[in-house]
Amino acid sequence: MVRSVRDMDIEGKRVFIRCDFNVPLDDFLNITDDRRIKSAVPTIKYCLDHNCAVILASHLGRPGGVHDPKLSLEPVQKRLSRLLVPSVQLSNDVVGEDTQEKVKNLKPREVLLLENLRFEKGETKNDENFAKKLADLADFYINDAFGVCHRAHASVEAITRFFDEDHSAAGFLLQKEINFSRNLLKNPSRPFIAVVGGSKVSGKLQALKNLLPRVDKLLIGGGMAFTFLKAQGIDIGNSLVEEDLVDEATFVMARAKELGVKLYLPVDVVAAQTCSQDSTMKFVPTQEIPKGWMGLDIGPATTRLFREALNDGQTILWNGPMGVFEIPKFSRGSTQISHTIAEAHATTVVGGGDTADVVARSGDADDMAFISTGGGASLELIEGKELPGVKPLYNKDED
Repeated sequence: MVRSVRDMDIEGKRVFIRCDFNVPLDDFLNITDDRRIKSAVPTIKYCLDHNCAVILASHLGRPGGVHDPKLSLEPVQKRLSRLLVPSVQLSNDVVGEDTQEKVKNLKPREVLLLENLRFEKGETKNDENFAKKLADLADFYINDAFGVCHRAHASVEAITRFFDEDHSAAGFLLQKEINFSRNLLKNPSRPFIAVVGGSKVSGKLQALKNLLPRVDKLLIGGGMAFTFLKAQGIDIGNSLVEEDLVDEATFVMARAKELGVKLYLPVDVVAAQTCSQDSTMKFVPTQEIPKGWMGLDIGPATTRLFREALNDGQTILWNGPMGVFEIPKFSRGSTQISHTIAEAHATTVVGGGDTADVVARSGDADDMAFISTGGGASLELIEGKELPGVKPLYNKDED
């Protein structure tokens, strides 16, 4: 088990909490989904209830080490100020003079949000000097940013070198994510069904291999399905394919058969000549994709097939959309699978990132048992990898 913030003697101390406020913004810089902000509130409130001066830190987008006003955390500060009783200050920099001054004047039960961590080049480079400057701001370090725990970044990994076991721990969200993922894989109710989608096999290959011995059924959709269809000798037209992974796809299918895992692939697709809302589309069987056309979503027959396969599931893990869901014309398959999983009498677990966005857009978020806040991080847990941001938070005598 990771060390919990509850195990720390934080009363009246200055606490640095690494959060994941990497939220989607519209063209007017309004937050369109504040789930990640709300998820951090219990840990922040716990620290405030213990009279702590709280310093929050997060990244937003990929500014590449330069100050980009469009990626300022000001919208996050405004939302946090509405969610928390004390108003939240925002520093004008990350570790500069303004931050130093505001930290020095920060009183118990007050909250300071640092400006976007990735405005500093040292963040993504896991720079120890930058990490030391962050560490010097507080007495305790709390990581509650599951979504970035698979990244060895300065505020996630290097910073832990400056806090001993008595002064570093996991927040409530991070604990919940890790415990849920591990328990899910250890002892799921059966049948255990994994639904895997998204654009590429390469990003999920190891997860697929790790899931195979654990699941009873594996449903593959999204762009990655075409590499499997190609491995079966099907002409997939101009559909997305990773030629160099066709052999790996063949191995996964053979391994599934060997283990008695039922593997489902699309039997029809929504095809178009271009990936655009304006393009002409038609439903075609996977064996009949016209030359020059590409599959951009699962078709109605596949939706029915997948729905039947999901009917008896007791545990359902979903990671990856079924098509190009950002374009309304190609979002129907993902939406219908979301509805099916939400209505299932099962423990339903949704990987973060795009899959969580699909669930939110489909209005199914409240009906899922658990929605992870981290897509890449949850996938790496499934792969059995050790997350750089989590490893330092285990006690030395534990794995």
